[in-house]
Amino acid sequence: MAKNIKNDAITSRDENFAQWYTDVCRKAELMDYSSVKGFIIYRPYGYAMWEQIQNYMDKRFKETGHENVYMPLVIPESLLQKEKDHVEGFAPECAVVTRGGVNELEENLIIRPTSETLFSEHYAKIVKSYRDLPKKYNQWCSVVRWEKTTRPFLRGSEFLWQEGHTVHATEEEARKETLQMRDIYLETAKDVLAIPMLTGRKTDKEKFAGAEETYTIEALMHDGKVLQSGTSHYFGQGFAEAFGIQFLDKDNKQKFVHQTSWGVSTRLLGAIIMVHGDDNGLVLPPRVAPTQVVIVPIMQKKEGVLDKAYEMAEQLKKQGIRVKVDDSDKSPGWKFSEAEMRGIPVRIEVGPRDIENGQCIVAKRNDGKKETVALDEHLGDYVINLMNTIHDEMYKKAEEHLQAHITHSEDFNEFGDILDNKGGYIETYWCGDLDCEMKVKDEYQATSRCYRPDEAKEDAVCPCCGKKAKHIIYYARAY
Repeated sequence: MAKNIKNDAITSRDENFAQWYTDVCRKAELMDYSSVKGFIIYRPYGYAMWEQIQNYMDKRFKETGHENVYMPLVIPESLLQKEKDHVEGFAPECAVVTRGGVNELEENLIIRPTSETLFSEHYAKIVKSYRDLPKKYNQWCSVVRWEKTTRPFLRGSEFLWQEGHTVHATEEEARKETLQMRDIYLETAKDVLAIPMLTGRKTDKEKFAGAEETYTIEALMHDGKVLQSGTSHYFGQGFAEAFGIQFLDKDNKQKFVHQTSWGVSTRLLGAIIMVHGDDNGLVLPPRVAPTQVVIVPIMQKKEGVLDKAYEMAEQLKKQGIRVKVDDSDKSPGWKFSEAEMRGIPVRIEVGPRDIENGQCIVAKRNDGKKETVALDEHLGDYVINLMNTIHDEMYKKAEEHLQAHITHSEDFNEFGDILDNKGGYIETYWCGDLDCEMKVKDEYQATSRCYRPDEAKEDAVCPCCGKKAKHIIYYARAY
């Protein structure tokens, strides 16, 4: 395939994966840097990817009875202090407003790092009876966490996300909500992003500040590191007790609600880039691609060529396909390379000879394969089927990569070799003690990603300490 200077300027993934990632983010025009570290500009192409994810998830949330709201940007410092574990977890990352205009504020305001305290304060005001429950709210917004080390989409001082917050009358209902939302995240990853996820429960060390239990979805990148891609939390009654969220139940007794929260962010864009991309740029799953099909007219100055390209585009648009005609004055080779850089799933080439023969050339971005296809009323059906095939192929490739990089080991001394030379996850046994979790981190710079409670075999022992194991746990190096 023809090259242009953009593609030639991309660092090879295997040469320097971090630089390759930055090159793709910049050259595919997903983002740009602002004048403040960690605060990026989401350019139209990158933001359009987020919109596709947002549209799918928003629909799923509403189908499951959730309503969108919007909470304030700032939190009074005293409000954040109400839940001890929560404030300790977020205090180092908080951005603080101390002045309004020319006047010092009477109380510092925290720019939201997350909104549990705001939702809790609101729920305490509006929940009075069991008839008011459940309340299932979600908001789409940005949050600020003052990170020392930043990288576009993966870790920023400001990022976009959704955060759901729900309150329920019973523990059973809240726990069901927690797992339901985790499952919606898994389905989003599979059905939209073409990314398989490892899932399980976070250890007490790694769980969300203030949660009783945190469930996570974790994606494996091309370089063998992993990315926490979404979390769902069961809070129990901790926030309810701290904020006084009570209701009069059917038995005429005052009770505290049971609470959850759950969120995914624009980290998912980073996952798409690093799971699917190659040395020529993005490789986008069709369902998240802002442009699903690009039509490249060959010898476009010849009579009838551009007209045919526009006609084809209108035909595809009528079937809901996101399509554009590249009618710029660049060469076909440049256009091919540009489409490749941007990860557009399907490229259609049409020229005078193709029109004469009633056909066009269709190329797939994920593997470069081409086919000759008839220019008739069935072209849209063909493209839709092809995009479904591309999605399935991309998911299968990522799934094979994931499975090939889950290594079971019961020998602590092997961990370093696995992480250094193979990457991915180490699946092993765990006694449940924090000291063993920290031993892996200190010795091999790997963290626990999730564990499966009470699934260790009867005679299993923890490789860190030799004690009887309780759980299966996964360690990895992570972004």
